Amino acid sequence: MLPIGAGMDWPMIERLLGLARAHLGAEVAVLSDISDGRQVVRAVSGDVGAWVVGVELTDSYCLRVAEGTLSPVIPDARREVSTRDLGFTQRHGIGSYVGVPWSTADGSRAGILCCLSRTPDPRLGQDSALFLGMLAELIGDQVNSPVVQHEREDIGMLRDVLDERTLRMVFQPVVRLTDGVTVGYESLARFDLTAFPTPAHAFAAAGRAGLGVDLELLAIERAFEALPDMPYDTTLGINLSAEALMSPAVQESVLAHAGGNICVEVTEHTAVTDYPALNEVTGRLREANVLIVVDDAGAGFASLQHILQLRPDIIKLDISLTRDIDADPVRSALARSLVSFAAEVGARLVAEGIETRAEHDKLRTIGVDFGQGYFLAKPGPLPLRPFD
Repeated sequence: MLPIGAGMDWPMIERLLGLARAHLGAEVAVLSDISDGRQVVRAVSGDVGAWVVGVELTDSYCLRVAEGTLSPVIPDARREVSTRDLGFTQRHGIGSYVGVPWSTADGSRAGILCCLSRTPDPRLGQDSALFLGMLAELIGDQVNSPVVQHEREDIGMLRDVLDERTLRMVFQPVVRLTDGVTVGYESLARFDLTAFPTPAHAFAAAGRAGLGVDLELLAIERAFEALPDMPYDTTLGINLSAEALMSPAVQESVLAHAGGNICVEVTEHTAVTDYPALNEVTGRLREANVLIVVDDAGAGFASLQHILQLRPDIIKLDISLTRDIDADPVRSALARSLVSFAAEVGARLVAEGIETRAEHDKLRTIGVDFGQGYFLAKPGPLPLRPFD
């Protein structure tokens, strides 16, 4: 076992990780910190050649478990729909996985304790997660996480943003590919905070602190302030998680501005646990002429579920599908199928992340009508509205 950090009872943690491996029959046990969408490995028991202490991971199972978008128990990662196509599965040859959160002695969420093997293990089940959770609690009693103080500082900064309403918005045009006419603008939040590498990190930190809905509400309120300056015959897109959409305050704010050509883009910041309840909300918004948008089409199972359950008015092609579509016949074929699907269900299709002329021309050729991306226009202030 290779530890990182100081002031911790590493012999005890070593014994607990070894016990986890032995009880679950796993090849590796890993203890990680998770903060702002980043995972840092703190301790490893087992095959340390594949899991180096101190390494930072950005696309792991643990991050998805922490976000609530992946089951904590995966008996067969190569057959499970949610994991079989992930790059993490392929790179590390994952066969089975169990992961549970761990917290410090004061109850602050710190990271994930997980066990992995290269082979599937059909014996893994809920009892495996319960056992690992018991060990995670014991480990938490021994560890003072270095991320806890950082997270407290982050929470303080986010509370200042909410109190002082210092969040600002920029707007990225949505363009009709046939003639280059701007038909709408997606509002995007920006923070003047160096603590967060990207806005997504700030929203993730707010979610962990229980401030996620408050921050999303502030973002749409700041976006709605731009409605009087919107160019004629354009829509204003706002981003909301399923959790935020279930908030009465958020619903009231959206409905209060429903006459302003609003598009609500349902993000994947939080997992959808009750589609019927969410559909009731989107139904009320539609009755008020608010359009429903689902993004990340083509990126995986979650976006497909969104499309099938929410029946959106607008579908956005994920940037992973748009990127290099001019040179990749597989991406092109999938995009064509989504063009046909959108036409069949009466939805508009928008390609995100267009960055080259070749991508633009290919998307236009295969029938995608609208697009966003740096090739078309970067996020920025709204254009000046001409005098009436």
